[in-house]
Amino acid sequence: MSRTPADIARHLARGIKRSEETPPPDITVPWSRETFRMPREQAGETARAWFDRYPEAAYRTRIESWRLLDNGLIEFTMRRLPSAG
Repeated sequence: MSRTPADIARHLARGIKRSEETPPPDITVPWSRETFRMPREQAGETARAWFDRYPEAAYRTRIESWRLLDNGLIEFTMRRLPSAG
């Protein structure tokens, strides 16, 4: 099979897009998730507390989603690994 430079570039681009937080399809990661609904200031404090308690480098902590609800509250989901490897 002949591969052109364009084929190689597309292949590499797909690999770069797959971030390290997205495991290969054959690996299941048991993420711990928690969803909150609270005022904006409290939401920011809660997210910071999660990052303090579960450092990003060890637990791969992320804010998975963050949105403003019609009632003015923020709904967000925090995600982390259940334990540091």
